[in-house]
Amino acid sequence: MRIGAFELIDELPSFQDLHVISMLRPWIDVGNVGTIALSKLEKHFGAKELGRLARPGTFFDFSRYRPIVRTMEGKRSLTIPNSIINYAIRDDGPDLLFFHILEPQSFGEDYTDAILEVLDSLKITRYIRIGGMYDAVPHTRPILVTGSAQGSVKDKLKDLIDLKSSTYQGPTSIVNLVSDGINERGIDNISLMAHLPQYVQLEEDFAGACSLLEVLCKICDLPPELANPKKGRQQYRELNAEIQRNQGLKALIQRLEIHYDSKTSFDGEDSEAKLSPEVEKFLREMGERFD
Repeated sequence: MRIGAFELIDELPSFQDLHVISMLRPWIDVGNVGTIALSKLEKHFGAKELGRLARPGTFFDFSRYRPIVRTMEGKRSLTIPNSIINYAIRDDGPDLLFFHILEPQSFGEDYTDAILEVLDSLKITRYIRIGGMYDAVPHTRPILVTGSAQGSVKDKLKDLIDLKSSTYQGPTSIVNLVSDGINERGIDNISLMAHLPQYVQLEEDFAGACSLLEVLCKICDLPPELANPKKGRQQYRELNAEIQRNQGLKALIQRLEIHYDSKTSFDGEDSEAKLSPEVEKFLREMGERFD
């Protein structure tokens, strides 16, 4: 079945209270936290493919996203990069749509319109985008998850994450037009971001993925055991052993801890104003170091 630029399976399931969980690559998926979280959910619920772009080359530059050739059982096959939609039907709780979105290089407005056309046809009730970013935070403290929300879910999220309006100004992704379209339709719209320690930069940060899953489990009424912290704790324990041999990094982490504790010790907008002069000086130094 063709819906706009996407080719979907011929017989669409009858969805109930359909929640979309999406992630955008490569723009905001540091540590592959969004990829890990979606993959874990898909595996747990036995997700099946619903569809993908009919002609991905319309939107993607294949010199940037390289096709991959593989040999399986003596036969060579070519996998072309694509934006893929998977789904899971649940007996209890909302049905789930997992949207793996690639950043487009061409016809960005048509691309976002095509995504919204699919979501409209499926009559979704909630749209959630997850991701990760590097920040001046220590690995010795719980991973912070911040975000924004529009719609009826906003009050529920206040007790789960640090809700804040973005003050960022600068380059961004054209895929943000999808979120704008969701807001215009009056659909619950949630953005979740895990803040990862910039000095670590793990290829796969399982602690960050676990933090996202903890919030998702509460938002979408998912089994809490999906957010298993074991792998993340093991990764960071191994990191501790390396840090003990680096006195400069140990001092850096101690100052990051001061800043983290100052931010999380207060509620509301006054927290930044209550930071000590030492921490304020440190933040300026950190900004120069990470730029």
